[in-house]
Amino acid sequence: MSKQTVLVTGGAGYIGSHACIELLEAEYQVVVVDNLSNSKPESLRRVERITDKSLQFYEADIRDKQALAAIFNRESITAVMHFAGLKAVGESCAQPLNYYHNNVYGTLVLAEAMSEANVKQLVFSSSATVYGESASVQYAEDFPLGAINPYGRSKFMIEEILRDLSAADSVIGAQSPWKIALLRYFNPIGAHESGLIGEDPNGIPNNLMPYVSQVAIGKLEQLSVFGDDYPTHDGTGVRDYIHVVDLVKGHLKALDVLQSEKFESGGCKAYNLGTGRGYSVLEIIKTFETVTGRKVDYKIAPRRAGDLAECFANPELAYKELGWKAEKNLDDMIADTWNWQCQNPQGYV
Repeated sequence: MSKQTVLVTGGAGYIGSHACIELLEAEYQVVVVDNLSNSKPESLRRVERITDKSLQFYEADIRDKQALAAIFNRESITAVMHFAGLKAVGESCAQPLNYYHNNVYGTLVLAEAMSEANVKQLVFSSSATVYGESASVQYAEDFPLGAINPYGRSKFMIEEILRDLSAADSVIGAQSPWKIALLRYFNPIGAHESGLIGEDPNGIPNNLMPYVSQVAIGKLEQLSVFGDDYPTHDGTGVRDYIHVVDLVKGHLKALDVLQSEKFESGGCKAYNLGTGRGYSVLEIIKTFETVTGRKVDYKIAPRRAGDLAECFANPELAYKELGWKAEKNLDDMIADTWNWQCQNPQGYV
């Protein structure tokens, strides 16, 4: 018997398209909503090719309440994985209103449409940027929240909204309460092992790994390393990098738990998705060169607004409660990134 239908917002994007593969392979029916502002419909055609299964795609913006209501009315949706949103720290500092409107307002409209359709299972794509600076660089879910850039604050605001939504149900004793997992990502990189789908940002990449791979293949001239004077072992920023396939497997584990007895009376819970160790920018470059045999030309540039020196995940809660842990190592992440880049030097053209 076929499993339930999951709506994937931002499903044509980097993480969303990988989630679609895992959902389809787990026998879920998949409905995708994406406005294609930073994604290509070709990614969904390739998802269908990889899985040999079909999905339903609607080109729509999550801020369009009428469009969402029509989709919920037409499809038998039982849960939502919410990836749609803008996601670049630097850009958010330059365009804060755009980020609040897209991310926060978009989620408000989505939550209203879900509520009216009585679809109350939600796996939300949050971020480690909801955490502020801490005495410890290994972040656990009970650490104080204090985002230091508009992107992180937009994710923090959404988390607060979803916690309030869930709490309101428990106050009134709702018969079908909200069941929400807030998944705080660290730094997703890598690509599907087939090399058919991967990260294909518009214009100049905002994230490190696609920039590195585009320099290595000759599409971009040089990588800028933002800051070499951080209080880290080599002066460059340290982050927890996680393979995108491991990351999306965490979403399916979260969905399973939302549908289990653990969440029978509803609730809203946050989980870190990371490997539990950090790599500096220079370590990433060096490992990339070793794995691929390609030189990556880089220069040191001034620090970027809104960046922390170092952060990585404490992933114990996700292991304990979701039965999830990252399985792929940094070499795997880089090899899969390079496989995607070599097969698609111009992205989804």
